[in-house]
Parts: sequence; structure tokens; C-alpha cells
Amino acid sequence: IGKAERGPATVESIAEHKAAYLMAVGGAAYLVSKAIRSTRLIAFEDLGMEAIREFEVQDMPVTVAVDSTGDAVHKSGPMKWRRPDIARIRVA
Repeated sequence: IGKAERGPATVESIAEHKAAYLMAVGGAAYLVSKAIRSTRLIAFEDLGMEAIREFEVQDMPVTVAVDSTGDAVHKSGPMKWRRPDIARIRVA
């Protein structure tokens, strides 16, 4: 879970390993922490906050920024938002 765009090599690795990259809104750490039901240390305990952990979560307020196929919202999103029909959507 992060807050920034991932580079091409990272996106490729995410797709290769059928993983996902989740993005949280900056400043929402409290909301994210409330969604964590349990944690389990996987590796590198000596790294403290950088250790690898497994989290069980429920209703976590995150967005899938890179999915398991390598589709990255930072690339596909702007292409969709620039469509001519987007300009015709009424905003109240």
C-alpha cells in the first residue's frame, strides 16, 4: 500500500507475479489502520516498519492502482478522462 505512482519495471514485476499495488489517500492513515483485523510477520523482522507482513483487512479505503495484469490507473486513467464525451458530463 502506497501513495505514489510506480515505475515501469515495478508495474511489470507486479503483473509478472500476479500481485496488485494498492494506493491510499495521503493523510488517511487512521482510516486505513481501522480496517486492519490482524497482522502476521512474514520476513525481515529486523527491518521494523519495513518488514514484510501479511494483513487481514476489512473495508480498507484503498484504490487498486496497479492490478494483476499490469493495468496502472496512472496510465489508463488519464486516457479515459481525456475522452471528448467526458467534457459533456454535467457537474451540479
